Amino acid sequence: MLVARRTAALQDRAVLPIVFRDEHLVAIHKPAGLLVHRSRLDAHERSFALQQLRQQLGRRVYPAHRLDKATSGVLLFGLTPEVGAALSALFARQAVEKTYVAVVRGYPAEEGVVEHALSLTDAADDATAVQAAVTRFRRLATIELEVAVDRYPTSRYALVQLQPMSGRRHQLRRHMQHLSHPIIGDTTHGKGNHNRLFRERFGSERLLLACVELRLLHPITGEALTCTAPLAADFAELIDCLGWTSKLPQRWLARHS
Repeated sequence: MLVARRTAALQDRAVLPIVFRDEHLVAIHKPAGLLVHRSRLDAHERSFALQQLRQQLGRRVYPAHRLDKATSGVLLFGLTPEVGAALSALFARQAVEKTYVAVVRGYPAEEGVVEHALSLTDAADDATAVQAAVTRFRRLATIELEVAVDRYPTSRYALVQLQPMSGRRHQLRRHMQHLSHPIIGDTTHGKGNHNRLFRERFGSERLLLACVELRLLHPITGEALTCTAPLAADFAELIDCLGWTSKLPQRWLARHS
């Protein structure tokens, strides 16, 4: 059984792992459970990636995009307002290739594209403002556990690679729910009984979704840039426990020092 690392993860947030830096921008590995910046939705929170990185670098930084609080992975900042704005423009026109890894319930198709419009909020019946949203997915591995969770005697799970072609609120989580393959650990769009199984059997208390790679053209030099954030130790250990380590590139599995 895996050992839950929630306390250790909270302690380690004082130093954010830097996965790329030059004189124009910096990319960090944001841990799960950390907000990018202040939000009315989490008014009680007092710790933010933006604030911590400013303190860590001793200078102002400018977020180019966001990751959900529960999602870990690559997060980009400009080191000047101009670079921050240029990076944000790349995301806005979908010029950044984003790759995520997730563990989901059931066996999705081997690959496919989800084209399902999403409202601006998480409410399924909110049709006041709907935006087109597209996600590509690819199934990487599967496992069947001899545990009855739903009405079946066994429970099936899959490792998937996800690439959002748009940037809507909780897009990947909502699209996988739409496919009836919710992401494990998702307390809003997932299934509580499956989340509970992973907590009790594997000690996993997080959303099993991580942005492992961003590919873009550097906004200043124009050179191709790849920023990679290997899976956090708890996520990587879960992948190993399920026998899936060989299904992922080594660069997504290397541990941070």
